[in-house]
Amino acid sequence: MLSVLDIFRIGIGPSSSHTVGPMRIARRFVAALARAGRLAQVARVRVELQGSLALTGVGHGTVDATILGLAGYAPETANPDECAAALAGIAAAGRIALGGKHAIAFEPARDIDLAGHILPDLHPNGMTLTAFDAEGGIVLERTYYSTGGGFVASAAQLQRKPKGDRISTGKSVPHDFGSAEELLTMCAATGHSIAELVLANEDASRAREKTLAGLDLIAAAMDACIDRGLHQRGILPGGLKVRRRAPELWEKLSANPQSNEREQLFDWLNCYAMAVNEENAAGGRVVTAPTNGAAGIIPAVIRFYCQTADGQACLESRRTFLLTAGAIGLLYKQRASISGAEMGCQGEVGVACSMAAGGLAALWGGSPTQIASAAEIGMEHNLGLTCDPVGGLVQVPCIERNAIGAVKAVNAARLALHRDEATCVSLDQVIETMRQTGLDMSSKYKETSQGGLAVNVVEC
Repeated sequence: MLSVLDIFRIGIGPSSSHTVGPMRIARRFVAALARAGRLAQVARVRVELQGSLALTGVGHGTVDATILGLAGYAPETANPDECAAALAGIAAAGRIALGGKHAIAFEPARDIDLAGHILPDLHPNGMTLTAFDAEGGIVLERTYYSTGGGFVASAAQLQRKPKGDRISTGKSVPHDFGSAEELLTMCAATGHSIAELVLANEDASRAREKTLAGLDLIAAAMDACIDRGLHQRGILPGGLKVRRRAPELWEKLSANPQSNEREQLFDWLNCYAMAVNEENAAGGRVVTAPTNGAAGIIPAVIRFYCQTADGQACLESRRTFLLTAGAIGLLYKQRASISGAEMGCQGEVGVACSMAAGGLAALWGGSPTQIASAAEIGMEHNLGLTCDPVGGLVQVPCIERNAIGAVKAVNAARLALHRDEATCVSLDQVIETMRQTGLDMSSKYKETSQGGLAVNVVEC
């Protein structure tokens, strides 16, 4: 089993698959050179970004992320301001210190190839890195894939067949589930909630205190991202001239907090979700939930509902929410994909909506069956959602789409808790339907900016 702490990861915007993943890949490549004792032989590094990584790479920050990864930066610890200074220094000097240690000449226009015409068979987000010595001989060449949510894989890993429905990590867990049906059966047999069952699985990887601390760190990072987004004004980078709207909405809501409960619900969720995704679009620090492009939905729902009467964060509620939502995210990751380049936005915003709906249903005391129903409803009404970012930027329609997804998640949870009978569509069935829909979807609508709004909207 994968861990829920694999689903929720701290990184930087604007894209988990196009920024976080490539940064990890580039860093991994340099680490491989160092382990082999061949880093000092390198005179040049060439990176070929393939498929979706190339087609939306500039707008999604892929080129800059690759450079930062080569320089040794990690998405979990990278400070956006320090990253900007490092990139400026590399550009001015025309040199890069691989892993922060071995300096070579480096020119992005020469050494990073946007090969959008190459569409890899294994995954649309392919990335080949080659290190050369002073004579032009190849020191090391590796191909990796950024598979969504910040996950990365080699060709061998993608070609390895999973055992049944599972992605094996080599770890034995007490409740090894590969489907929602198995998960619900285990809950019924043990009497555990989904959150309790997942927490028991996490115990196989680390001490429980560390898991809980990890969950608390994730929740705190989500909160911090919202807070930054509520107070940062101005125009987002990239050329579309999209103005940050969350701070203005925040001021209106704060000035009149009890004007209308129904409208306020929508407005608070909209405000929190947009705050996160405006931060993401600006290259700020966000949590993949399960991706950067869909990072605003879960934090918005948590912020609104996981609070005490005096507005303080409720630790236990947040843990329950994240463990439950994480279990649902694991099912999508194992049985389908959370990559917009594979599934379209149904694999990002759709999955985040499904996860948030399940997490909220758990918070409201729903049974495991009702939680699965909430998650199913959350996805069912996102099926076929395309990923067509205007200008290759994670701004239009991405920011508003997160706001819509947060509201939809709450309604899905409410619908599920008002129903006791068996559902017509199971969570497993809707996940498989999403997978089939993603495979059938034209590549124009899967994070390539070659169709949909991306070609019909030239300027905003």
